[in-house]
Amino acid sequence: MVDWLQFETEAPDLAGEVRRRFEAHSTHVLATIRRDGSPRVSGSEVQFDGTDLTFGSMPNARKARDLQRDGRCAIHAHPSDGDAKVAGVAIEVAHADSPAVTEPSTEPHLFRLDLTEAVLTTVDQEAQQLVVQSWRPGRGITVTRRQ
Repeated sequence: MVDWLQFETEAPDLAGEVRRRFEAHSTHVLATIRRDGSPRVSGSEVQFDGTDLTFGSMPNARKARDLQRDGRCAIHAHPSDGDAKVAGVAIEVAHADSPAVTEPSTEPHLFRLDLTEAVLTTVDQEAQQLVVQSWRPGRGITVTRRQ
């Protein structure tokens, strides 16, 4: 599992900027995979809970069912002076420090994100370039600049 702490350890400046963008607004966009393989986007709120990035869902919501079936997802932060997104595999937990959930519940769903990628896209006004910083566990940061 790659938690938020590992991201902060491997890429502290980038992790700080990505987190700042998620904390700037309360609602973000979660992308999940429907049963037929097509994408589903839903509103979602994220929290930084200890070493984890977590997010929730109402009981039995479609996005929760998507994640229970296939945990792959991406979360796009509400845009603010840059574009931040994280991707990974959602793991359902009963609460922040419990093991994985195995039975259906009438309680809200809580997921923690096992990170596979974080991306921050900004504009370098001086150079008139789009700057894309991408992090993957164990690979460090790659930077791409586009005119």
